[in-house]
Amino acid sequence: MAFVVIYDDNVLYPSLLRDVLIPVAQRGLVRGRWTDRILDEVFVNLLENRPDLDHAKLARTRELMNASIRDVLVEGYEPLIAAVTLPDPDDRHVVAAAIRAQAQMIVTANLPDDFLVDQFHLDAIALHVIVQQIADDTTRPPMTFSDGLERCGATQATALLRR
Repeated sequence: MAFVVIYDDNVLYPSLLRDVLIPVAQRGLVRGRWTDRILDEVFVNLLENRPDLDHAKLARTRELMNASIRDVLVEGYEPLIAAVTLPDPDDRHVVAAAIRAQAQMIVTANLPDDFLVDQFHLDAIALHVIVQQIADDTTRPPMTFSDGLERCGATQATALLRR
């Protein structure tokens, strides 16, 4: 059974980080999960911050995300929300989803670098292939895989991949 992780909205919002995290789950390195509510937060924030983005294309991106990983959506977590106490009550739904999914980790804004370092140690070749493919597909502006990961704050993972 793969290590179960909940991807929080703040790691699914940046397209580059999302483009790394989804293939990590697709390749079976982890079992990536999220909820419709997490995706709501991603796409509401995208529309607020980037009103120039096409609504239909964003809806299509959401559909593709949900279709990209088998059984990705966590459901039935809502009754657990009230039992979760956190400094930021807006994050309770994420913890409730993690409990429901029996996740070992929540990948959130302060953890993607550590998470990717762990993935590197589990399967360096797979992670390198994922990141290199993204770099190869990015032409505007062109970038190296290390440029992209560094922009996402994954400096340790970048250093490991450069070796």
